[in-house]
Amino acid sequence: MGWLHEGWMILAALLPSAGLLYLFYVVMKHMVEGDRRERAALRAAELAEDGRQDAAEESAPHEPTP
Repeated sequence: MGWLHEGWMILAALLPSAGLLYLFYVVMKHMVEGDRRERAALRAAELAEDGRQDAAEESAPHEPTP
């Protein structure tokens, strides 16, 4: 019966560290996913801006070159 008590004591000692490891994992996962979404949004905004610039250049009258 003593080994059962020792097992619970070991588990109780390791549980806070395991909880912090899980918390660290969750925070890092959300940071990486947020960075990925931000980069995708910036890329989409840059492509949209390039598309608007291309459309503006096509609609502008061209000056003849000498």
